[in-house]
Amino acid sequence: MASTGHTIKAFDEELDTLRATISEMGGLAEAAIRESMQALVNRDAEAAAKIVERDKKIDALEIEIERRAVQIIALRAPMADDLREVVAALKIAGVVERIGDYAKNIAKRVPSVEDSKIRPLSLLPEMARIAGEMVHNVLDAFAARDAKKAIQVTERDQAVDDFYNSIFRALLTHMMENPHNITPATHLLFVAKNLERIGDHATNVAEMVYFAATGEHLGDRAKGADVTGIAAGDLSE
Repeated sequence: MASTGHTIKAFDEELDTLRATISEMGGLAEAAIRESMQALVNRDAEAAAKIVERDKKIDALEIEIERRAVQIIALRAPMADDLREVVAALKIAGVVERIGDYAKNIAKRVPSVEDSKIRPLSLLPEMARIAGEMVHNVLDAFAARDAKKAIQVTERDQAVDDFYNSIFRALLTHMMENPHNITPATHLLFVAKNLERIGDHATNVAEMVYFAATGEHLGDRAKGADVTGIAAGDLSE
């Protein structure tokens, strides 16, 4: 009986470590979103380069989470709720890594707008703030196995979509007013698209959290119209 208790305690500790590593990875992704937007607003190419370099840490944590998750499944053979949580952690790590990539892509565009006369729109920092909060809140929901908080995250995605459509229209106006604005405005449009995709990924994580906590799937969510027609595949580096 003591051995069984010890085994359960060890398993709980392994799950706690997995959650903590997910949290650390998410914290780095949140910081990358916030700092990439600061670098863009300040036109700070040096700060942007540091964000790109720090993305390697997020990649390394994803590999660590994958290793731990596979080890838990192989050695502990978790069932039901525990198995759902471990599988969710494995999937979430991949999504958070992609969120980090989107933040890195924003930072990479900073030098391209450094000398532009178009200042980053006031809407972009607010859009980034909401997207970053979605990432923060959904990882809190995962750590707490909080299905209600996961649902609240999905409900904020529409606000990010609305920001994106507003920014697209504003940038299109800049392009039409002056052909010299086309290149920098295009870079800013892709920044907005990266933020929109971060919101989408946070929503995907929320759906995983909801399933891990309840064993049930969230229904299909309504998606705002993309006025640009830019697909996710268009964001490749």
